[in-house]
Amino acid sequence: MVTYVVRRLITAALILLGASFLVYNLTALSGDPLEEFRASNQPNAAQLMQARSQLLDLATPAPIRYFKWLGGAAGCFAGHCDLGKNLAGQPVTQALGQALVQTLTLVTGATILAILVGVALGIITALRQYSALDYGVTFLAFLFFSLPIFWVAVLLKEYGAIGFNNFLAHPDIPIATALGVGIVVGIIAGVVSAGSVRRRLIIGAIVFAFVTLVLEVASITQWFRFPGLGLGVILIAGVGIAFGVTVLTAGLQNRRALYAALTTVVIGVAAYFPMQPLLNLATPLMIVILAVVTVAVGIAVGYFWGGYDRSQGMRAGGITAFIVGALIMLDRFMQSWPAYFDNGLVRGRPIATIGAGTPNLQADFWSSGIDTFTHLILPTVALVLISLASYTRYTRSSMLEVMNMDYIRTARAKGVSERSVVMRHAFRNALIPISTVVALDIGQLIGGAVITETVFSVHGMGFMFLDGISHVDPNPVMGVFLCVAITALFFNLVADLIYSALDPRVRVK
Repeated sequence: MVTYVVRRLITAALILLGASFLVYNLTALSGDPLEEFRASNQPNAAQLMQARSQLLDLATPAPIRYFKWLGGAAGCFAGHCDLGKNLAGQPVTQALGQALVQTLTLVTGATILAILVGVALGIITALRQYSALDYGVTFLAFLFFSLPIFWVAVLLKEYGAIGFNNFLAHPDIPIATALGVGIVVGIIAGVVSAGSVRRRLIIGAIVFAFVTLVLEVASITQWFRFPGLGLGVILIAGVGIAFGVTVLTAGLQNRRALYAALTTVVIGVAAYFPMQPLLNLATPLMIVILAVVTVAVGIAVGYFWGGYDRSQGMRAGGITAFIVGALIMLDRFMQSWPAYFDNGLVRGRPIATIGAGTPNLQADFWSSGIDTFTHLILPTVALVLISLASYTRYTRSSMLEVMNMDYIRTARAKGVSERSVVMRHAFRNALIPISTVVALDIGQLIGGAVITETVFSVHGMGFMFLDGISHVDPNPVMGVFLCVAITALFFNLVADLIYSALDPRVRVK
């Protein structure tokens, strides 16, 4: 294993060296960085041209300039990193730090959501092959995958931001609208559900009544203007989450795991009011500590409940505790929504269309979190819709291949529960090709999303790369390239190691 890793690292270093040489020279020779001054009528155009030439060292041929840049980049290993300066005179290392934060904030959440939702949909559609749900998910996945990202972004700006902000000014839902939405959602629920026609009609009717009632209650109580979950909603949702987590992690036959999950919900509900004063003083570090403590409490509850498989109870308790804690945090964010909505800088239009935050906003932890979230909604939705298809299709095809294998039929013949067949036997082996795709996609996160960042005016890595290309400035381009290339090569290695860990037949030497 060690020999394999060392060999891969040496190969990666050689590839990185050759690729960086090509990228630097191609960028330097892609245009004229002085073109804007040659056609300028400014009286100081000559001085500006000379300053730009000195900044970019244009008197030195591009290949020699590369080796100068390489010497500064090599200093990163000694703690003296020098990647040059951009046209504004800012060190590239400093600009990279700022752009990296923007990119990771924008893209990480979208990628995680796309992976989780895509893998879940892939498993469900594989288990319901050739059903209405399978056809519907496949159609929508390819539809969104085929749409241009800039067009999706414009539609989201029009209807997800401008239209929704107009609605928030007077959040009244007419009964006809509530009935229409209820009918549409009820039909979708009936179509995608399994079972006989009678069962589908019952499910559709229940969903129709529930959605219509929720919308009318939200309209009467002005919930969109003064949102909140409340203790009752957290309790009901927590019980449902406890059952769902137990089904996935242990199965309902493991009663002690179910009791552990339900006990965790009770503890979370009991801690709701005592936690409010502490949450009012929240900081990012405090939230992380509370999350760790919450999960630890859930695991401890599962341990004390014990049972024939104590690890299942600990897993169910820990996951349930984390989700219930997230619901309590969400409720606290909602409590700060009116103050954020009425802020003079927000002006009653909270869903933003550009930027990563409201300029000059002075707010506490919760309002600042809402501000970040409202600025991330549209680009996150755009990226999730576009990238969802690949994860769904990879997972579906991989699951279908695994589910038809002999050992799956053998497990079913021995009386193994369907949950164990799917989650323990099939899903683990289906993860093998998916892990490669996910690892490589995560490695590409730092590269940013050039079009999305441009449309939503987020100054991330993609924006920095595009700006360097447009101004024929190799320094920021090489800074972005260096980060992306190192990350991609690293996660390529991680994908190979994960592959060998998931499949005992694969060994690296």
